[in-house]
Amino acid sequence: MKKKYTVLGLAIVLGLAAAAVAKEVCERRRRRAFERLSAASEEGYELAHDIIFPDKYPSKRNKKLRYGPVF
Repeated sequence: MKKKYTVLGLAIVLGLAAAAVAKEVCERRRRRAFERLSAASEEGYELAHDIIFPDKYPSKRNKKLRYGPVF
């Protein structure tokens, strides 16, 4: 009976450790995304998020996006 409780306890501890690691990974990704977006917003309109990080597959509405001054 003691062996059963040991295995059960080990499974619970490993499950909690895995959950903690997963939470930390998600938190770091969220923090990194927030830092990237805040850096883009602090720079102003010229370095807005859509210019720094353009879409991989731009749609037709992005034809009006200009890089640099428009004369």
